[in-house]
Amino acid sequence: MKTLVWVEHDNSSVKDATLAVVTAASQLGEVHLLVAGAGCKAVADEASRIAGVGKVHLADDASLGHALAENVAPLIVSLMADHDAVLFPATSNGKNIAPRVAALLDVMQISDILSVEGADTFTRPIYAGNAIATVKTSDKKLVITVRGTAFAKADATGGSGSVEAVGGASDTGISKFVSAEIAKSERPELTSAKVIVSGGRALQNSENFHSIIEPLADKLGAAVGASRAAVDAGYVPNDYQVGQTGKIVAPEVYIAVGISGAIQHLAGMKDSKTIIAINKDEDAPIFQVADYGLVGDLFKVVPELTEKL
Repeated sequence: MKTLVWVEHDNSSVKDATLAVVTAASQLGEVHLLVAGAGCKAVADEASRIAGVGKVHLADDASLGHALAENVAPLIVSLMADHDAVLFPATSNGKNIAPRVAALLDVMQISDILSVEGADTFTRPIYAGNAIATVKTSDKKLVITVRGTAFAKADATGGSGSVEAVGGASDTGISKFVSAEIAKSERPELTSAKVIVSGGRALQNSENFHSIIEPLADKLGAAVGASRAAVDAGYVPNDYQVGQTGKIVAPEVYIAVGISGAIQHLAGMKDSKTIIAINKDEDAPIFQVADYGLVGDLFKVVPELTEKL
């Protein structure tokens, strides 16, 4: 079985999310990568060094520079004549492109897989992660998105794949890139951080969120996350959101501050290795999944904890 992995990148380097997808693809068969972008030869060279990669298809065209699904999907479909499956990271871009590819191929997408049970059988979460479904497909071509936290990351070096240029990219004219507002931070990226400090609605406002959560995160070298309630209340931007409709994370340590533990939030972080909850409500659902729980007023407890670190 030949698999094609769409590489998540920023036209200068490969994103970590790709490495987990390579691991999943290697369990299906021979792994080929697709680097689609503008001025992205360096990305293809980097991708060719990922362990287990046999070939890298490089599509370098101005129409692919911003990973617009309307332009990328037809290119992927053209490559599927020689591949049996195409895999995407379950990121915003991956989730944007994959359904269009599936529609063009007239197959059913298999979303957010947790494991590969066979050439046509996979597991995936349902009911906000409270149950795991085993799904089997009869489609001849597979379109799959991969939950990155469920697979180990492939080694970024050690491979010696060949790089092959592919053509056929064009601007379909269906959509156009207007602008992007990218949040820049010196902290680790949320989905790849080893330690995450998240805040909830109990912080009351944006000022409290920044003054209480961020000093603790800085002391721990941690990324900052938030519950949907905190995001909806405007405390922080929505790229901080952890949960079913936000980012799925599985750090070594997850510290939940003032988060009650709604099922939608738990779906995004319950695979964390160690969960620490701080909440004044001893009956909060978060304590049911926490390894360590501290019942107390976060406005007193967290600054004291930060000071002692």
